Amino acid sequence: MSTADQFVSWFRQSSPYIHSHRGKTFVLMIPGDGVAHPNFSNIIHDIALLNSLGVRLVLVHGMRPQIEAELSARGIKPQFHGNVRITTDDALPCVIRAAGQLRIAIEAELSMGLANSPMHGARIRVSSGNFVVAKPIGVHEGVDFCHTGAVRRVDIDTIQRQLDCGDIVLLSPLGYSPSGEVFNLLMEELASTVATRLHAEKIIALGDKKGALDTDGSLIRELTTQHRMTPQEAAKQSLLKACLSACNAGVRRGHLISYQEDGALLQELFTRDGAGTLINQGDYDQVRSATIDDIGGILEIIQPLEEDGTLVRRSRELLETELDKFTLIERDGMITACAALYPYADQPIAEVACVAVHREYRKSQRGELLLSHLEKQARVQGIEKLFVLTTRTAHWFKEKGFKSASLEDLPEQKKSLYNYQRSAQVFIKDLASK
Repeated sequence: MSTADQFVSWFRQSSPYIHSHRGKTFVLMIPGDGVAHPNFSNIIHDIALLNSLGVRLVLVHGMRPQIEAELSARGIKPQFHGNVRITTDDALPCVIRAAGQLRIAIEAELSMGLANSPMHGARIRVSSGNFVVAKPIGVHEGVDFCHTGAVRRVDIDTIQRQLDCGDIVLLSPLGYSPSGEVFNLLMEELASTVATRLHAEKIIALGDKKGALDTDGSLIRELTTQHRMTPQEAAKQSLLKACLSACNAGVRRGHLISYQEDGALLQELFTRDGAGTLINQGDYDQVRSATIDDIGGILEIIQPLEEDGTLVRRSRELLETELDKFTLIERDGMITACAALYPYADQPIAEVACVAVHREYRKSQRGELLLSHLEKQARVQGIEKLFVLTTRTAHWFKEKGFKSASLEDLPEQKKSLYNYQRSAQVFIKDLASK
């Protein structure tokens, strides 16, 4: 496939996301390390693109390394309790300077409109201000956190008005009290709170890793809000904790990606498999019964397998009449796998047929998921045995507990329709023994 063909294919595949994201509110949080990273200018370009596509954006930035630099320049030793900074009287001016410098730097990046650059003609407006009312953490576990605070209230109405005007709202992790005090806030708490109170569609965290990692350091592609973090995980993966908190409070989806990877934000938002970790309120892959609107998606999956002889050919008309037998896996509007269950009314046996997975998801265990679903469905119907006829996937069914059988073990109706030219092997699984 040529570069032009690849672009056309990608653009067509991304168009449903362009449509669905328009008018939605996303809250992005990026730590100070991410703002200082060389890839931040590319992230800014991608943020500008999202803004031009009609996405309502709130950008919350961190500033830990910038504060550290300010403290070091003045010979002030940083103080922490756990992972939370203790903002002393002499540290507060450093926090304020770091916040001001970062806000101005980010606004400047978003204001660029140079010819021959991705920001050409962007004309982005940025709004920031005293949108966050804060309160002191006070004394906790015997430690006085001084000017470190927690979010008390967010001026959601004003933020909504700025978003309605097409502005990007930029929030530094600072809050203000009614008495005029300034408090240093945790970026993660601020972003999670704002996303929740805005009823945002997404909260997106850009960290130094590709996403959430398991104990082996491997990327976890998907998590649900039922995931429970250990205290050790929460301490190490504060961005994930913030995303889970927001999603548990009603934000539809959370995303954890890398600020070091160019294009990760666009890949996460405009491709089905993304670039990092998706946090969802339920399973991202939906298992459901087929409807008439699914005919095209089923045909797209099964036709290549029919052509190579793996599956028996089915006409569109036949598929429509048998649609009630089909179960699907859907991912963001795309049918990624299908299978059918054909019970026999006169005896407790059923055929599993047309097990097919989209070529892009062949190693994703979707076949196993569907087969497990059909087995549960069969047991509910009182079916005691399942059988399959296969020419190329015998080993797969053997691994799933099916045993070799003969034609004589099939129902009479199926035996009369057996295609001897195809010479499919027979396998049966006894559900009653489970």
